[in-house]
Amino acid sequence: MGRAPRLLAVSDLHISYEENRRLLDRLRPTSDEDWLIVAGDVAETATDLSYALGTLARRFAKVIWVPGNHELWTTDDDPVQLRGEARYRHLVDMCRSLDVITPEDPFPVWHGSSGPVVVAPLFLLYDYTFRPQGTATKAQALERAYDAGVVCTDEFRLFPDPYPEREAWCRARVAETERRLSALDPEATTVLVNHWPLLREPTRVLWYPEFALWCGTELTSDWHLRYRATAVVYGHLHIPRTTVHDGVRFEEVSIGYPREWRRRGLPRGILRDVLPAAKPAPAVP
Repeated sequence: MGRAPRLLAVSDLHISYEENRRLLDRLRPTSDEDWLIVAGDVAETATDLSYALGTLARRFAKVIWVPGNHELWTTDDDPVQLRGEARYRHLVDMCRSLDVITPEDPFPVWHGSSGPVVVAPLFLLYDYTFRPQGTATKAQALERAYDAGVVCTDEFRLFPDPYPEREAWCRARVAETERRLSALDPEATTVLVNHWPLLREPTRVLWYPEFALWCGTELTSDWHLRYRATAVVYGHLHIPRTTVHDGVRFEEVSIGYPREWRRRGLPRGILRDVLPAAKPAPAVP
């Protein structure tokens, strides 16, 4: 196509909504060497996820996927009734059949502009440590969330099997991912990709602060520094923006539900430039 390759990103496509499904056709490269990061919440069923990722894999030189909470749901209308870890592993196998990179695969290295950079897709979940002020325990925080009527659907559809609870699954994922990241060349720079934000700070602008419980873990609060990130890509919050924390650029690349993106529009388009960066990001005080 004659243009320099780009490392692009998008998340929270939610293609079960017809308006969002139509957006899928607009996700196209501008170079034969463009890579695309898909940071979770594409769909709730394995069939829809396969359709979307297969479509994108035919267009982009490489597609990198991390699961969001919606992909991990076990819903009544999904023929794939696997739960928890078994569901995740099924989705990984499906992605591999489509030649899509997952968190279980070797980390690819971007050699385009700003490279070489290790692109590290992560699957970390959350552990209820992003608690509202004044709540010291998970039980207190959940009670406050239920009283406020702000309860993530994960409580009813995201099963942690074979782990006893979601936070135990989160801790296992963090430990394994930490081992892999620590084994990287200590001189290597990274792009860290996770559906949930690695820091609590992005959740502080939520309209309903109780929802932060389902948005990440304090265990990863320094990973952007420890693992030499040039950028961190995430979604989940449906608050698309670019911020800077400790000198590191954080890209929230969500599309969100139709009612959300219709209201705010898509002023930066559907795909976000990760490398090279489109423009300097505003600092966060």
